[in-house]
Amino acid sequence: VSLVESGGGSVQAGDSLKLSCTASGDAASGYEHRWGCVAWFRQAPGQQREGVAVQPVGAGSTYYGDSVKGRFRISQDKAKNTFYLQMNSLKPEDTATYYCAGLHSSVTICGLGYSSTWWDWGQGTQVTVSS
Repeated sequence: VSLVESGGGSVQAGDSLKLSCTASGDAASGYEHRWGCVAWFRQAPGQQREGVAVQPVGAGSTYYGDSVKGRFRISQDKAKNTFYLQMNSLKPEDTATYYCAGLHSSVTICGLGYSSTWWDWGQGTQVTVSS
């Protein structure tokens, strides 16, 4: 399976960006057959990876990291095999490499705390926010 991210870039504080993540390969016929949840993570230089948002592929609740609540929104377009992260009111502290991920369907409860081995990962896209 392959996840390809796009939409990163350099912006000013207060601007918006929308990241996309498209699944192909084993998940091309519909990632709902492979994953129970989709998510976005980020990692800034010298810092641990941080969970940003996770959403069930089917029905259920969406969860956001405390630092992005009210500003970021995760969404999906299963017809396009793509999910998104809309980022509004960006801050310099949002600067990081952003990774999309799909959580294997054997895991029944969505969350951001599972080991990385349970996820399929994208290659990452850089987001830089200047003040």
